[in-house]
Amino acid sequence: MSNSSSALKVVFLDRATIPPSIRLKELPFSHEFELFERTAAEDVSARIRDADVVITNKVRLTAADLSQATRLKLVAVAATGTDNVDLAVCDERNIIVSNVRNYATHTVPEHTFALIFALRRSLAAYREAVRAGRWAESGQFCFFDFPIRDLAGSTIGIVGDGALGTATANIARALGLRVLFSAYKGRTDMGPLYTPFDQVLRESDIITLHCPLTSSTRDLISDAEFAAMTRKPILINTARGGLVNESALVRALHSNQISGAGFDVVTEEPLPEDHPFTAILDHPGFILTPHVAWASEEAIQGLADQLIDNVSAFVQGAPQNVVTKTP
Repeated sequence: MSNSSSALKVVFLDRATIPPSIRLKELPFSHEFELFERTAAEDVSARIRDADVVITNKVRLTAADLSQATRLKLVAVAATGTDNVDLAVCDERNIIVSNVRNYATHTVPEHTFALIFALRRSLAAYREAVRAGRWAESGQFCFFDFPIRDLAGSTIGIVGDGALGTATANIARALGLRVLFSAYKGRTDMGPLYTPFDQVLRESDIITLHCPLTSSTRDLISDAEFAAMTRKPILINTARGGLVNESALVRALHSNQISGAGFDVVTEEPLPEDHPFTAILDHPGFILTPHVAWASEEAIQGLADQLIDNVSAFVQGAPQNVVTKTP
């Protein structure tokens, strides 16, 4: 879309997913900017009906919603993952979809290792024990109720070799870990830089997920995969809910097939009261954070800047970070 004298309508469906302290740059073209803090599913169609550009972070844009948006030409996703948008329909309708890339190359790997350190050294368990008076009960300068393991010399299996997986690997190597990049599940022909998925499950002390949620990665890890984890690793997921079958994870933790799990994402957010994870929130080997691995101030400001740049580039006729087939 080239510049036009007529104002374009830009609708942001979930501004509250970006903190108020984060500044949105001015759009450098004539526009009407309508911001909603949150948008319920039943309100999406009405709010995007006359929009030229829609910005969404996590609000879903279904085929039914998109069919009502006859003016829509750009969906700018304020995230890397685009599984909340019906990309096939956007392709059919010549609607460009853009995403935000490489903004979280520090914050997500750092959060990943915060979870790894906390679990490998049982930090949450020891903190709660001290709060409960266990240190005084022990009668000595320390107590050994929970396992503590070094990272150096351990093996970490990384599923996903993009910017986040690569950054995680760099930290791991600096800490003295052996790094295995997993091949795609079921593939053994991806060359020497990749380790077969089944071998990663068998040999890893830590497994961390940094891949997108697609039809081929949904339930990537479930009962059979947990059973194959002979070294009882800790499992980290800062990527997407749905990569791990959550009921299977609860079973694996209770049966000691894994030593612990650190999750920042679940299939339904916020966590519903009847979610399987509610049964393990007090488990000393489980840490759940509320989808904040991406959320350092530096990362979110970078995301917001790139988001507005994506919209501006589209209006100038040079769309960037396009994830649809539409040119």
